[in-house]
Amino acid sequence: MFRLAHLTDPHVGPLPRPQLRQLMSKRLTGWFNWQRSRREAHDMVLLSELVADIRDRKPSHIACTGDTCNIGLPSEWATSRVFLEGLGAPEHVSFVPGNHDAYVQGALEGLLREVGPWTRGDDGSEGVFPYLRRDGPIAIIGLSSAIPTLPFVASGRVGAKQMKAAEEMLRELGQEESCFRIVLIHHPPHVGGTSAGRNLTDARAFEAMIARVGAELVLHGHNHVGSVAHLQGPRGPVPVVGAPSASARSGATTHRAGYHLFAIDQTKTGFTLTAELRGLRPDGTVGDMGMLSLERNHHASEKP
Repeated sequence: MFRLAHLTDPHVGPLPRPQLRQLMSKRLTGWFNWQRSRREAHDMVLLSELVADIRDRKPSHIACTGDTCNIGLPSEWATSRVFLEGLGAPEHVSFVPGNHDAYVQGALEGLLREVGPWTRGDDGSEGVFPYLRRDGPIAIIGLSSAIPTLPFVASGRVGAKQMKAAEEMLRELGQEESCFRIVLIHHPPHVGGTSAGRNLTDARAFEAMIARVGAELVLHGHNHVGSVAHLQGPRGPVPVVGAPSASARSGATTHRAGYHLFAIDQTKTGFTLTAELRGLRPDGTVGDMGMLSLERNHHASEKP
């Protein structure tokens, strides 16, 4: 059995004090937002407890779908690396970036220089998307939707070149007799997954790609809320699962810090997929929050 832990949006703090020249950009609004509310919302003690819970579960692999940074300061890049090191070695942890990781021009490139090993594909490349990582029948495909945007805009884009490469990758993997394909992306990749200005601008193209070549599971973050949606693939519905922020102390139950632990079991006819939510409980401890409803088994014998 392959067990995958998925966490997202840790927004690692505390935010270092920026130099004045570093605030002459979108970072200025982000800095004020952090001082006004975000530094209280994102609890680093809670984040460390969540990471400890993940490590105690001993998953086969860990996926982090972005926003380790807050306003893309160079000092945040090293902090992000330390955070990923705390999750585990690069061969056991996969990372894709989020919009806060690409807060201004050049921020994403700086971050990827620091955390490249956690984006290393089986071909040896780092910081190149999409990447592919294989563990037997499990295939992890990492996409980047992180792009710099104007103030008060948090949208993302995969782009035609990356989308085409991802489609070719998914199609080739889908021709194997037995392969469970997991797509990692930061933004909700489906139309209506979030509001305008925060959405994936090429979500329709992503939906069309999945309709043509399929996947077995899509994981995302960005909304800071646990969610389950489905996209139609050639073999049936594809679960699209979002996780809450891994460091959120307050808010409704679905918004409090948590992560998903997936169990993928290969059977004679294909795969079974189950998932549980673990996170901040009403009593203030971190633990089991219940099972997710994902609704279908995945049969290796089905072909598009």
